[in-house]
Amino acid sequence: MNYLAHLLLAENNPESRIGNLLGDFMKGNIGGKKSPYSPAILKGIRTHFKVDKFTDTHEIFKRSKKRIYSSQGRFSVVLIDVFYDHFLANHWQLFSSEKLEKFAENNYIILQKNNHLLPKKLQLILPRIILENWLVSYKKIEGIERTCQRLSKRIKRPNNFAIAHHDLEQNYQELEADFLLFFPQLVKYVNTNRHTF
Repeated sequence: MNYLAHLLLAENNPESRIGNLLGDFMKGNIGGKKSPYSPAILKGIRTHFKVDKFTDTHEIFKRSKKRIYSSQGRFSVVLIDVFYDHFLANHWQLFSSEKLEKFAENNYIILQKNNHLLPKKLQLILPRIILENWLVSYKKIEGIERTCQRLSKRIKRPNNFAIAHHDLEQNYQELEADFLLFFPQLVKYVNTNRHTF
């Protein structure tokens, strides 16, 4: 899952939202004695990891990866995460009573207020995330194209990210159907198991 999904799956409080986003920037032991993070943020990070594990091992997600594997190879996992955020943004009303634009705005405020807790890498890109309104931009193919172009520049190995939006367009109905089957299962998994994370 990508940024939008992780934020939606967080508990409705700033620390959980921060933690669920930080999972993309964390590796190794996150809960050591010298951790700068509160228990609630650490729980959010663990939730992020559980969501990723559930997603990566799920048969529907694997099916989605196969749809674009011929053109994207092992990078297909990253792209399906991004494509699923596109479908989440477009079917937002199925999963949240809050408008997407308001949800995005509230999360930008949380991140700005807690900038000192964010990893340097996230601190550096946060102004751009807000200026370009990444969370809402996922709704449009053009937003996904820009996201894929950013990914293309970050990955040092040769990749086809810059044209990956074509994979989304060519497999749109099948990927959308996959997402609509998969995401309610992910929401149920998180809601059922949150107390164990």
